[in-house]
Amino acid sequence: MNVKGKIKLVGETGTFGDNGFRKRELVITTDEQYPQVLAIEFVQDKVDLLDKFSVGENVDVSINLRGREWVNPQGETKYFSSLQGWRIVKDGTGTGSADSPPPAPPTEEEDNDDLPF
Repeated sequence: MNVKGKIKLVGETGTFGDNGFRKRELVITTDEQYPQVLAIEFVQDKVDLLDKFSVGENVDVSINLRGREWVNPQGETKYFSSLQGWRIVKDGTGTGSADSPPPAPPTEEEDNDDLPF
């Protein structure tokens, strides 16, 4: 899956635990009718891919959607999702998500509603 947008933030690399796990966050804003601000994690050897990029650049990011389950000490089950980047290239268009079809034109009923939901 790919997402396209403009870089809003390139985070610093963090190292965690005794095993040296590395993680770095990239935040992009998509260029759609209703722009989305997406935090994308790059981990381990992929953190170095972000060295060549800076705020304001249009990029195309290849991602995997990750999900996990966690049971807290009180026995409650929590669910988490994350976007994990594995490839990033400069993009001259900076438009929306590559996997999203263009939005359908609004029907007469929808035309009066400016809300995105």
